[in-house]
Amino acid sequence: MPQESATPLAQSPHRRYNPLLRKWVLISPQRTQRPWLGEVNAPSGFSDLRHDPQCYLCPGNPRAGGHQTPKYDGVYVFDNDYPALLPQTTAVAEAASPLLQAEPELGRCKVICFHPDHNLTLPLMQLEDIRKVVDTWTEEFATLSADPNLGYIQIFENRGAMMGASNPHPHCQIWATQHVPDEPALETETQRDYLAEKKTCMLCDYLAVESKAKDRIVTENEHFVALVPWWAVWPFETLLLPKRHLGTMPGLTEAEKASLADILKQITTRYDNLFQTSFPYTMGFHQSPVDGSDHPEWHFHAHFYPPLLRSATVRKFMVGFELLGMPQRDITPESAAERLRAVPAPHFTLTGSR
Repeated sequence: MPQESATPLAQSPHRRYNPLLRKWVLISPQRTQRPWLGEVNAPSGFSDLRHDPQCYLCPGNPRAGGHQTPKYDGVYVFDNDYPALLPQTTAVAEAASPLLQAEPELGRCKVICFHPDHNLTLPLMQLEDIRKVVDTWTEEFATLSADPNLGYIQIFENRGAMMGASNPHPHCQIWATQHVPDEPALETETQRDYLAEKKTCMLCDYLAVESKAKDRIVTENEHFVALVPWWAVWPFETLLLPKRHLGTMPGLTEAEKASLADILKQITTRYDNLFQTSFPYTMGFHQSPVDGSDHPEWHFHAHFYPPLLRSATVRKFMVGFELLGMPQRDITPESAAERLRAVPAPHFTLTGSR
């Protein structure tokens, strides 16, 4: 009997493996046989308000605890008024049972305001202003990494109320922790094991595969690539990768910093244009730990996790089987990348002109 031909992955349920986290994601493309074009929404989430008298991140306004935000005209950095971590702690570790473990955790929490204008987000900022943010990230990472009490530095941005942002003013946070958190700790382990076995970098090899396939690449420039990863969980999740192997932001050249600013503007512009809304997401940079050890396995990268699924109002929820079993998605990563490539995103030169 003739063998039945295999159904393409784009049409049949299958699961894909994430080697960075050693996890699987279930993909069910048959649930949406034709790409969903999304609802047509009037542009939403954008504001013309440059200064909000009630916003504690706007220049000159009061903050908690009697602090006042200065009248800054560029990037502004300060210690979080409500930090999740403290430089000292009086917590006492208890070991009543191996099942009831606890230990103290020291750290620092900082806030970085991208721009004095209340209504500007990364896709709306001038490229030279995004470059200033990149420079600030680099400087803060270098300063915090010199603290021997810190083991990891997590830079992240929650954009939009849907992602829990308590203030719409363009800003991000840095949480510097004593211990390496679970996700980057696992990425450290998987990249280290891959290097030991293959004698090459996992993400260098992965980028070579994606550059050859091309169907999951959204956009790229001279030094960076933005793509929908093979193992993406969120509908329009993207991964930003430098084309050169390096572990942390301070390792970027001046040209690479300019390219990072450019790729951030490109991908966030595509996000905003996808559903004509100020696109919510959580974005974060994963970098080599600063725990005093060498980490040749580490390849610097950024994750974008946006929740929107079909329109400005329809979002993806992690419930049911996904909470109890494993992540699941309907649209394939290839389809998501195609959608993002198709939306308008003007080319921005590295000097900031359109």
